Amino acid sequence: MPPSLPATINIREPRWDQNTFQGRAKHFFMVTDPRNLLLSGATLEEARRVVEDYRAGIVQPGLTEDQLWRAKYIYDSAFHPDTGEKMILVGRMSAQVPMNMTITGCMLTFYRTTPAVLFWQWVNQSFNAIVNYTNRSGDAPITPSQLGTAYVSATTGAVVTALGLKSLTKHLPALIGRYVPFAAVAAANCINIPLMRQRELKLGIPVTDENGNRLGESTAAAQKAIFQVVVSRIGMAVPAMAIPPVIMNMLEKRAFLKRYPYLNAPVQVGLVGLCLVFATPLCCALFPQKSSMPVSSLEPEVQDQIRKKDPLLETVYFNKGL
Repeated sequence: MPPSLPATINIREPRWDQNTFQGRAKHFFMVTDPRNLLLSGATLEEARRVVEDYRAGIVQPGLTEDQLWRAKYIYDSAFHPDTGEKMILVGRMSAQVPMNMTITGCMLTFYRTTPAVLFWQWVNQSFNAIVNYTNRSGDAPITPSQLGTAYVSATTGAVVTALGLKSLTKHLPALIGRYVPFAAVAAANCINIPLMRQRELKLGIPVTDENGNRLGESTAAAQKAIFQVVVSRIGMAVPAMAIPPVIMNMLEKRAFLKRYPYLNAPVQVGLVGLCLVFATPLCCALFPQKSSMPVSSLEPEVQDQIRKKDPLLETVYFNKGL
């Protein structure tokens, strides 16, 4: 009979060293794996049970270390790290590649008319709003009215940005016009993410010590978290929205796509998907999920609150969201 698994493995942290880009990349390749979307509800609940039992010191008989880590990554892909609630299916990071390859492919294909730009930017920003809400940092509830206001303002701002950029490129070369969706997405991310997470900017996100003990809420930490997420999201869009337009521009001048024009959208979607398979986890890995900042960089009142609890503490940690 194999020896029982020790109860000392720290599954609250990722399996690989998060102080290195390589370790973070391995972690996010697991978290963003689209195959996680195909797992049944029973499999997700079993993974939750294994993880919660292990955290409570209960080791199931016959459980191996690989099985434990597999359960942990299934759990992480479907349940929010702060609230523990099951996340909306299309809002999970494992849905990023299939959802974004479809939406981005269509944005790059149908960019020539204003109604098409309007529709696909609205679809894209609606999807982004779901993702931003699903992967928010912290465990404080958000009311339906707050969520509705954030969604309308974020989506409206993003669509207006896209239409404004389209009008500026009317008389520029066709290849430049193909990059309007990328410029719009980059600008819209700077609008959508802060608006969908505006509650964090107003009230702060939880900050903890190295052991996860909650010390308070900080708006300075929220600002850093949201900035890192905006940079990561723009980085994700760069390969998928910069490389396919060049390839498609060349293909459209050749006989193949002229003979089979209906293949335009499928080829575009396939190219975008190929880019996103790598760009999504690698750009998520630009910053640690459990980010940190010096106590001295927090708001004065939060610094005072922390120093009363632990005068020697120099660094606090927080979940930046995704």
